[in-house]
Amino acid sequence: MKPENVEVVKQIGDGLSVVTAIGTLVQLLPSVAALFTIIWTGMRIAEMVAGKPFAEIIRRKKVNDAEQQ
Repeated sequence: MKPENVEVVKQIGDGLSVVTAIGTLVQLLPSVAALFTIIWTGMRIAEMVAGKPFAEIIRRKKVNDAEQQ
């Protein structure tokens, strides 16, 4: 996927996350939607803290686990 497309997908996900959170607070959406929002927001925060895409964070963890064994 092109880097420009990745950013568009992230922005759409962020928008959906906000709408989902508001909908859950107003009790228009089920609790499953709140879970989606929590997971997505956690992934985005991890990206901001690490400064890398979430997929790279996960891959690095798996590589480190393999090296320790």
